[in-house]
Amino acid sequence: METDYLLFPGRHHLLTRFQAEFLTRQARDATVVWAVTSANHENTKRNPVPFHRREAAIERLSAQEGLRSLVVPVFDTARTDRFAAVTVKNVEVATGLALTPENTVVGCSTPAVAAMYAALGFTIVPVEDDPALDVAPERPWDVLMRLAAGDESWQELAHPATVDVFARYRLVESVQAVVNDPVVGDEGGLTATRDYRTYVEAFAAGAERKWQLVREHVRPGRIVDVGCGAGAVLEMADRDPALRESDLIGVEVARHLFEECVHKKAQGAFENPNVFFYHRNVLGGAVFAPRSIDTTMTFALTHEIWSYGARMESLRRFVAAIYEHTVPGGVWINSDVCGPDGKDRPVRLRLSTTDGANPPLEDLPADVAGYVGGLSTRARLDRFAADFRFPFSFTDVGDGEVELTLGDAMDFLTRKDYTDNWLSETQEQFCGLEMADWKSLLTDVGFEVDAASHTTRNEWIVANRLAPVASLTRPDGTALDWPVTHVLLIARRPLNT
Repeated sequence: METDYLLFPGRHHLLTRFQAEFLTRQARDATVVWAVTSANHENTKRNPVPFHRREAAIERLSAQEGLRSLVVPVFDTARTDRFAAVTVKNVEVATGLALTPENTVVGCSTPAVAAMYAALGFTIVPVEDDPALDVAPERPWDVLMRLAAGDESWQELAHPATVDVFARYRLVESVQAVVNDPVVGDEGGLTATRDYRTYVEAFAAGAERKWQLVREHVRPGRIVDVGCGAGAVLEMADRDPALRESDLIGVEVARHLFEECVHKKAQGAFENPNVFFYHRNVLGGAVFAPRSIDTTMTFALTHEIWSYGARMESLRRFVAAIYEHTVPGGVWINSDVCGPDGKDRPVRLRLSTTDGANPPLEDLPADVAGYVGGLSTRARLDRFAADFRFPFSFTDVGDGEVELTLGDAMDFLTRKDYTDNWLSETQEQFCGLEMADWKSLLTDVGFEVDAASHTTRNEWIVANRLAPVASLTRPDGTALDWPVTHVLLIARRPLNT
């Protein structure tokens, strides 16, 4: 087909031999304009390969196949039926080329995307879904999934340019780690229902309190905050004169929060020039060299690893990774929620039925926060039991009173007021481990548990969230005090290891 340009939109994480054959046949003397979408995303399940590596493979393929190409990054946008128009404008801004239906055809096999370009008047040339093909070739994403599954046949389907770039930059390992990661969601976060704006605000508000909690235990040198959120605690560390010679390193798995960290650094929020951020998940493989980190900090992270991973298996793997990268004499400081001592013992919980509505259990409406927030505490327990991702049962003994384990009682009571993020919070278990479990795990991996480690009870939660609507007793009716809710663990790697 005679044309000046062939627009080839796609994420282009992997290039196939079939794509090369298609382009050399269709483009002829035309320029191939590679519109690389989601160019600002990497290290996520949907977008595991960074743009600059995708671009390198495209340029290598073009050189090998004799194609004249232009590569244009297209940043991710919210879903819109104007996506095709936005992409065409991106090309014009980046290259000065005005792609029109008169000078350009579009190569596309995604029906919804092709329809957008067709609506603008462009002629669509099918790629993998060409009805004239006797056998439909595998699409690039299918080949990438072969790679992720460890199927070496991906190399026979991928173009040599991709195989070469993946080999030189060890992308096979990183793609497999990201795609097969049981913790990270498709968009690089822990859960699709989480409101990250709320979390950023919460991190910022509590940063000084967290820093004061751990400051005396921090060992200067290379200091890492794993699950650093928006970098608020590292901002506190940055202001500490005693740490001005230290490296401050943030590791964050959620793309939204990582991008906020990078933005802060670009805006001059840190005085220390040795502040670095990594968009990584420590469960996907080693982030740091063995025995290279002096202090690791984690805040409100380990319960998420337990919840979104394989519970103890994932948590043990995480703790072992921290131990491995800690220098002898170095420290891991972990602050998180925890289960009460004796979490499996039975208790009775009396809950208010007069502080909200008591409807029969039904499907959640669209306004989850409004609906759950309007329920009584007792009715909210029924809702929690239905939505909680972990085994949860109780016996109704009447008059707003139920019998259940102490750990289950505290999982509900410490979560019942998170209505804004209800569908996210009910995916997490706060009381999976109690202090004795933590000590056993840490020593088993090789850490020494410092005497400064301790559990605490959040008195504000007791006074404002628990006591007004609930009471706790033994099964025989004897009153029980509210148990601990949080743990501070100071784990040191012995000097002789």
